[in-house]
Amino acid sequence: MATPVPLPQDPDLGQLRRRARELSRAGRAGDARALDLVGRWAPDRAGGDVPLNLAQLVLARMHGFDGWPPLVRHVETVLRWTWVPPTGTGPAGADPVDDFLSLACLRYDGDDPARARQAAALLAAHPGIAAASVHAAAATADVEALRRLAGPGTVDVEGGPNRWPPLMYLAYARHDPGIDVAAVVEAATILLDLGADPDAGRLWHGLPSPFTVLTGVFGEGEGGPVAQPRHPAEQPLARLLLERGADPNDAQTLYNRMFGADDSHLDLLFAHGLGTGDGGVWRARLGHTLPTPARMLADQLDRAVLHGMTARVELLARNGVAIRGGRWLADTPVVGTAARLGYPDIVDVLVAHGAQRPELTPVDALLAAALSGDAAAVAAAPGDLRARVVAEHAGVIVVAAADGRARAVELLLDLGVPVDSRGRGDAAGHQPWNTALHEAAFRGDAALAALLLDRGADPTLRDARFDATPAGWAAHAGHTRLAETLSGHESRWEARDPAT
Repeated sequence: MATPVPLPQDPDLGQLRRRARELSRAGRAGDARALDLVGRWAPDRAGGDVPLNLAQLVLARMHGFDGWPPLVRHVETVLRWTWVPPTGTGPAGADPVDDFLSLACLRYDGDDPARARQAAALLAAHPGIAAASVHAAAATADVEALRRLAGPGTVDVEGGPNRWPPLMYLAYARHDPGIDVAAVVEAATILLDLGADPDAGRLWHGLPSPFTVLTGVFGEGEGGPVAQPRHPAEQPLARLLLERGADPNDAQTLYNRMFGADDSHLDLLFAHGLGTGDGGVWRARLGHTLPTPARMLADQLDRAVLHGMTARVELLARNGVAIRGGRWLADTPVVGTAARLGYPDIVDVLVAHGAQRPELTPVDALLAAALSGDAAAVAAAPGDLRARVVAEHAGVIVVAAADGRARAVELLLDLGVPVDSRGRGDAAGHQPWNTALHEAAFRGDAALAALLLDRGADPTLRDARFDATPAGWAAHAGHTRLAETLSGHESRWEARDPAT
């Protein structure tokens, strides 16, 4: 049977029911595509009528469920826990308390330090906000107000603009980088002593990786540590939550923190059982749509190998993470991927933890030489071997650019890899998503961008995911000056004479 397709962002039961009715009508009308879907997902019932219940079964199986009722129950659960962040960049003006909470908290949708500064200014102008509700008292760590407002009936009550319990506002608030750490820990202790759920969380736009209290405390993410900073009380607050029962197998924390080299979150999570257990309350709610603890860690190992994070590979291996590929590496041993990507130190770590040292083909050996900066090996390579590297591994230049490996990018270009080759920076170059220049732009790596432009990179090319040019990627990542530079190159490229 084919690989199931995840449910989309913001799943909708009404839309699923409409899709089932449309599939049933199309199948009964003899539509080839509809009948093909039935043949792939319900082969035991193919070749006949397509009643509504069969169309529902096909849709359910397409999304990884055994039948329509389990799919409906899952979507109902998702809708119960879904969180759609409020839109807008400034105060709405209707309620200063809600305005403060909306501005103060990370929302993982257009996060900007300016929002936190607006929240701080609003609180300074209206200091009574901190004591106006249990949610505001939690966010500001106002211990006196929290003791007065919190109780068995309010400790987990949903409120404020996000409809969160108080503990989540405490964890996601970023309005005060110098907030009193002791007060934060005391405020969290008050809430936990009253019965607050340390595993409280929400599903961002209904996606199956819960943004939990821990997620908020550890912070960071695709927006980077400036836009999405860690909580000022990160370590003591996370330790308190873990000691009070928070599940260390926090998928969104692992994702958000995988972009940086710091492993302090992993040290703390491993000390409290990361990788053990059944996935806790959230996997009980979400079932197979949330990865098992073992799969979460396999994905962490994959990414650490792909991006040359030797210390993280050592930490994961030391904590028993199996030395095999996960999502992106399929059945390829990660030690082989490390060798091909030119990371001999990672190969040594994996071999020390039980992996078999790989024997590289001539093509893979030349690729590894280029990625590790071995200019002599690249210069000595015969033309037919160069051509095979280009034919089989051109997308790896995108991975090298994503990691800022300028020398590797240069040597891959010397091998003959086209400068505008497409790949995927987090998947060993597979999938033709974007160019190396996109990755340099997103990193804010002006030197690497200049190297690529000097070698003929086209600054007008758009990626296959967001339909954006490298300048757009730089702007999205907050690299304003580089975005302006790349925009200038776009204009000059478009104005050039193609004959020259």
